[in-house]
Amino acid sequence: MRRLFGSVRARATLGASLVVALALVAAGAAVLFSLRANLTGQADGRANAAAREVASQLAANRPYADLDLPDGDEAPVQVVDENGTLVAASEDLERISGTGTDAVKPRPATRPTQGDGDGEKPEPGETGEIDDEAEYTDGSATVDGESGDYRFAAVEVSTQDRGDLTVHAGGSLADEQSAVSTALTSMLIGFPLLLGVVAGVTWLVTRRALRPVAAITAEMSAITASEDLARRVPEPDTHDEIARLARTTNETLTALETSVERQRRFVADASHELRSPIASLRTQLEVGAAHPELLDVDGAVEDTVRLQELAADLLLLARLDAGEKPGGARVDLAAFVREELSQRTRDRVDVRTDLRSVEVAGSRGQLARVLGNLLNNAQRHARSRVTVTTRTDGMWAVLEVSDDGSGVPPNERERIFERFVRLDDARTRDEGGAGLGLAIARDVAARHGGTLVVKEAPSGGALFELRLPSPQSSAE
Repeated sequence: MRRLFGSVRARATLGASLVVALALVAAGAAVLFSLRANLTGQADGRANAAAREVASQLAANRPYADLDLPDGDEAPVQVVDENGTLVAASEDLERISGTGTDAVKPRPATRPTQGDGDGEKPEPGETGEIDDEAEYTDGSATVDGESGDYRFAAVEVSTQDRGDLTVHAGGSLADEQSAVSTALTSMLIGFPLLLGVVAGVTWLVTRRALRPVAAITAEMSAITASEDLARRVPEPDTHDEIARLARTTNETLTALETSVERQRRFVADASHELRSPIASLRTQLEVGAAHPELLDVDGAVEDTVRLQELAADLLLLARLDAGEKPGGARVDLAAFVREELSQRTRDRVDVRTDLRSVEVAGSRGQLARVLGNLLNNAQRHARSRVTVTTRTDGMWAVLEVSDDGSGVPPNERERIFERFVRLDDARTRDEGGAGLGLAIARDVAARHGGTLVVKEAPSGGALFELRLPSPQSSAE
């Protein structure tokens, strides 16, 4: 059963069929109930009219023998007195039930009774009283050899000489039964056919609607098997959910392809950057082993430090790529910058400051790496001055590091934040840089919910602007 309804198409068809079936059953039951109630009401009306016609004759003191009773097959009639004795009935009535008495022939009178046709004629103008309410019962009757079901109306008549009389008149239910039977037969035949049409149309429409999903599934399977992330799934020329799914899938494939390609370039560039200091260090050690007097200890130390810094940068990038969260510690940027500057002892040019107290939330260690990388970059390109400022700008805390160097060309202001990217002048002036400092700084800024961009400083050099959300400004 689970495999039978394991597809969306099968479940959609089953669901639509069940909903339509329930709706048809409810609608059919309502129609039959309404039809039966309507036709039963009509039978009640006919029975009531026949009963009141006879009651009006009794109220006028017409003798039982002279009563003008309707034909028995149209409206079988019984008249009973207050003792329950049948005093008049339809001529062709052979059997009756549901009226309180089963008698079909009046009992012969033992003595003349006023108004029965044999005694003294009633006084002209004497009338009886007919009850306004009628009681209805279900029953059956056989008239002239034909049996049927009836609705009986019982109307009471109060007379002066004959006491209280009750007239039972029936209204045939043959029309109601025939109409209900015809409607029920039509429903029993039509409903299954309609359900079949609904199921078939739902199956075909769902199949057509899900056809792009099958194409997407096949293409995704082929991409997985071939490991070719440059392929894309087909996008249907529609504006429905499946088209959005295909577009989202292609966007995911594009992001995955970019990520994989970035990772490949990262590994290749890291291998290239590691090869040079390792080769240099090995050469120095081999020369030192053969000729101890020629060992360049300072050069070996520099290569080792370069390897250590490169390994630390690669480790931090790996943690950032893995989604390491920066934390929520409060950091005062002004005090933080002063502390970091006090620990720097090998700067080439002086660092000027213009600091205003502003708090940010994040990792102090990662922010220290950002500030250090920006200062190292500024020291590398500055001629005579590096400036660090902190300020607030609305909901943002801003940290700026500027220099008076040659600046960054506008067409290179985004590329310098890519990993292992160094401009030509950087390569000549700094043989130790690996091109990871600015990439790490921007990644850390993004992890803290901020931005890092480069602009032109007032002195003509580069101005790196770090913007971070300020909890202090939000609270205010």
